[in-house]
Amino acid sequence: MSAAGGSGGGRTAPRRSLDMQAMYLQGVGPARAEALRRLGIFTVRDLLMHVPHRYEDASTISPVNRLRVGDDATIFGRVISKGVIPTRKGLRVFQAVVKDPGGMIECAWPGQPFLDRSINVGDALLLAGSVRFFHGRQFAPRETINLGADDDATAEGRVLAVYPATEGLSFKQVRHLVHRHLDDWLPLVTEYLPEWMLRDTGIPPLPEALRMVHRPATLDDARRGRGRLAFEELLFVQVLHIRARALSRTARVGIRFENRRDLTSKLKAALPFELTAAQVRATREIVRDMTSGERMHRLLQGDVGSGKTVVALFACLLAMENGYAAAMMAPTELLAEQHADTMTRLLAPLGIVPVLVTGSLGAKARRAAATHIAGAEPVLAVGTHALVQEGVKFARLGLAVVDEQHRFGVEQRLALGKKGERPDVLLMSATPIPRSLALTVYGDLDVSILDELPPGRQPVTTVRRQEKSRAKVYDFLDAQVAKGRQAYLVFPIIEESDKVALKAATKAFEELRAGRFAHRRMELLHGRLSSDEKDDVMRRFRAGGVDLLVSTTVIEVGIDVPNATVMVIEHPERFGLSQIHQLRGRVGRGAEESFCILLGDMSPESEERLGVVVHTNDGFKVAEADLRLRGMGDLFGQRQHGEATFRVANPLRDVELNEAAREAAIRLLGSDPDLSSKANHGIRQVLKRRYDRAMELFQTG
Repeated sequence: MSAAGGSGGGRTAPRRSLDMQAMYLQGVGPARAEALRRLGIFTVRDLLMHVPHRYEDASTISPVNRLRVGDDATIFGRVISKGVIPTRKGLRVFQAVVKDPGGMIECAWPGQPFLDRSINVGDALLLAGSVRFFHGRQFAPRETINLGADDDATAEGRVLAVYPATEGLSFKQVRHLVHRHLDDWLPLVTEYLPEWMLRDTGIPPLPEALRMVHRPATLDDARRGRGRLAFEELLFVQVLHIRARALSRTARVGIRFENRRDLTSKLKAALPFELTAAQVRATREIVRDMTSGERMHRLLQGDVGSGKTVVALFACLLAMENGYAAAMMAPTELLAEQHADTMTRLLAPLGIVPVLVTGSLGAKARRAAATHIAGAEPVLAVGTHALVQEGVKFARLGLAVVDEQHRFGVEQRLALGKKGERPDVLLMSATPIPRSLALTVYGDLDVSILDELPPGRQPVTTVRRQEKSRAKVYDFLDAQVAKGRQAYLVFPIIEESDKVALKAATKAFEELRAGRFAHRRMELLHGRLSSDEKDDVMRRFRAGGVDLLVSTTVIEVGIDVPNATVMVIEHPERFGLSQIHQLRGRVGRGAEESFCILLGDMSPESEERLGVVVHTNDGFKVAEADLRLRGMGDLFGQRQHGEATFRVANPLRDVELNEAAREAAIRLLGSDPDLSSKANHGIRQVLKRRYDRAMELFQTG
């Protein structure tokens, strides 16, 4: 059998290389190749690096007839009957009777009736969980692995790897594909970390580590293999950050602003509120940067409603009182308009009117804005990506502010910074990152954190409610609207499908508008609407012309509607904790008490996870919990083949490994700052392959 042979008719397989397209592997046809691409697997190398996301220790399977109430165990057997059972409280429970050679036991999955579609009679199940008393013995699975109906399905005596899967490609099929080709391709894997690094850290060489993660003899094998892969991910991030910071120190000559305390003092005196201690601290950090003579490259990070815009406004005025222009770029027209309105109100006592620049401006207004910006007088421009278009020219741009910076592409952020002669750059984000991660995530930036809310901001009351309480929740919504308030109803998907048993925004909108809320003004908002349509709906909602807004997550960022006091989130178990926190930040913007209701039946595990947002309004605590549960995403902008920065590592969990990676990165760059030596050629190649965009940005490639 040729490992490189293709199963598609007429295809000619290229030479053996880890960069060979996965579609040429035996057992991969066009449909499976497309499914692999959805998993980020484009090449043989990607397949080898597609590591299991968890393991089940099937080496200690407990016979069913020996289980006792209170036991925590792993069992393996076949389904002999199944069904969905409703309870008196309205909860639907999927139940299945599982039989092994010694006996049988009833298993129950409360709140998961959808399993009835994926678990069939005859399927072999590997289950980890506990035994409880419920009309006799009942097994409550914590983990469920369906090995299917194959006659030879067995799990006994081994550690079972569970791979990330996708529609049309089960974890079992992924495992079979990896194991089929592992022996053929592993000899082509070469080590690229230096010997001293392997020796000092005690991690295994890459070929050995890959064998450990894909075919572990024990759970300890799997842990050691994953540890190697996690270490190199952390190492590469540290290398890129350390290199970027070193370069920024040697090439950071910028504008030396003077703290004239002219416009900034006038703004402070005119503000209708006192700045928080966090706002004062962040403002001082920014002023110190701007008056240093080195180019500022700072991230201002703060929770929803923490007052980032006011801090940014002080920075803008510092640039303006030195004769420079300042520009703030927002991801949407509505958010840009909101910033312009807020700044116009705050700057009215100073006689300063921001210039709004968006794509929807008419030709006359666009020309007027361009003329104003190109003039000699200092100006504050607020807009969307229209600010970076060719027709917009600043006479002297001294400060570029990018709001919700993660929503912009790298090129757009750089383009704004290039509109002037090395202007200072301030990035803003309302997505909190725990302090313990700041060095890893933003290693190339200076970071200011707003970790307190302005006085008078009431915390949003967040509660969980089961499906049986839906009528009462709707009554509460109606009562709030009757008081003149407004509300959001948020759904995780747009349209119903047979494959996803979730309430969809479109269907719910039609049903509620024709039924329970027929007497209220309702609108529907989702990502498939055009930008103009979305802006029109949000403008009317913000102006009070809409009572209830049925929406997907497109309302997550930025929009301020002080009169909205209630948010209902359907299927909250489908959202990340940080996403829920961002969503509920759309309410509680005014003086009235506000509420976020997580509605629907869910598993005990989901209830426990969502308890984090129920019990705290602290975005940093929510983010830390979310990262522990869901892992990290991509840090360097555009992904390579869909690959996130951390696929294996979790800096929150791998604290010691992260510190070891940082020490190794410092030593590595200390002896070879640009990785130009022959010994480090392999590391350079891997960095370029995985983080090509980062290599370009950080000038290491």
